[in-house]
Amino acid sequence: MSDHPSKDLAAFAAGLQFEDIPAPVLRRTEDLLLDWFGSVLAGKGSRAVESIATLARTMGPADGASEVLISRTRSSPLFAAMVNAAASHVAEQDDVHNGSVFHPAAVVFPPALAVAQAIGASGKDLLVASVVGYEVGIRVGEFLGRSHYRIFHTTATAGTVAAAAAVGRLLGLDAARMLHAFGSAGTQAAGLWEFLRDAADSKQLHTAKAASDGLLSAYLAQDGFTGAQRILEGKQGMGAGMSTDANPAKLTDGLGTRWTLAETSFKYHASCRHTHPAADALQQVVRTHGLKLADIAQVTTHVHQGAIDVLGPVTDPRTVHQSKFSMGTVLGLIGAFDRAGLAEFDAHFRSPDVVALRDKVTMVLDPEVDGAYPQRWIGKVTVRTTDGRTLHGRVDEPKGDPGNTLSRAEIETKALQLSAYANGATPDETRGVAERVWRMAEWPRVTNLL
Repeated sequence: MSDHPSKDLAAFAAGLQFEDIPAPVLRRTEDLLLDWFGSVLAGKGSRAVESIATLARTMGPADGASEVLISRTRSSPLFAAMVNAAASHVAEQDDVHNGSVFHPAAVVFPPALAVAQAIGASGKDLLVASVVGYEVGIRVGEFLGRSHYRIFHTTATAGTVAAAAAVGRLLGLDAARMLHAFGSAGTQAAGLWEFLRDAADSKQLHTAKAASDGLLSAYLAQDGFTGAQRILEGKQGMGAGMSTDANPAKLTDGLGTRWTLAETSFKYHASCRHTHPAADALQQVVRTHGLKLADIAQVTTHVHQGAIDVLGPVTDPRTVHQSKFSMGTVLGLIGAFDRAGLAEFDAHFRSPDVVALRDKVTMVLDPEVDGAYPQRWIGKVTVRTTDGRTLHGRVDEPKGDPGNTLSRAEIETKALQLSAYANGATPDETRGVAERVWRMAEWPRVTNLL
């Protein structure tokens, strides 16, 4: 590693070519784009998303080159990216990279798609830009470390730089201007977890602003606007201000050989990823022993500190979205319905039987689980039954992780369920999008998905 990792990362982002990317990584990018498409449409109708969409209609153009998926209207790239990014992060089913605790799709695909549509980029161009956004954003998240995530929402902070990288690649920024884009993105990066305590709408604002501010940064850099040259590792940069364990070596780890995009996980349950390992472990116990909800007297989840930091404040969720950050609610739904999907949250997050089990769930810090995190998210539960048995469940790779991933058929099924959830698209439309996305490298020009 050189003494200027921000510069090295910017050079990689500016110089990556389609031919440099292994075919499995390109295919994975297509899968992640389809998965993201479903999540966006599932955000349609959310009050927080519709507020941001109203702002876009009020402040943006009446028409434009870029697609707003939830309304099937068009706007400028800036406002289309803003709305699509906000919608991406509501259903809590968008992807996640374990090691960085970062949700790349929500902040990479919205600005990349919007700009690609506006400038007439090809499918290959969009693929390369998306890979660049993932590789940069994930490394920034890893660089910022565990201490950052305790206070800051990494998808909002690292996500702003990821968005700048993806858009900068589409605009053809050279390495010097890409570095300026990083500087402008990093100085705007923000997003705090405090909103969880109030069931506030900030999470949608986080992704909306990360996507649009990253886009803004790239366009400004194209015009010669300058930014800090060491925004990541500098003495008053992101690492210094937002972390106590920042590791600059993470910024350039395996550039061009280690493809972090391929390490990204699909989310199976419609909840915060920190709940998934325990949910899978409880599901294992329930299925193995044929338990009913009434059989469960107590559940202890053995978790990493990050789960306690994020989920701990949510003890009595008042909204559907807040309930997705309640370990007890998620496990209550698993116990009652064997799943924690969108419909279960909507109809039952405050049902008496779900609340009863919610209040029997505790989280305890587990040294093994915490030591493996964030590279591995181990799920461990201890279940005490009403007839006095003590049962244990363990999952080393939650459903959707690279070692336990979704097939293309499962990804398409998930996209069909998500796109139908808020009547965002018909099944035939979603299948048509899937067929086109899996041939994205052949697109001469990026046009509307719907």
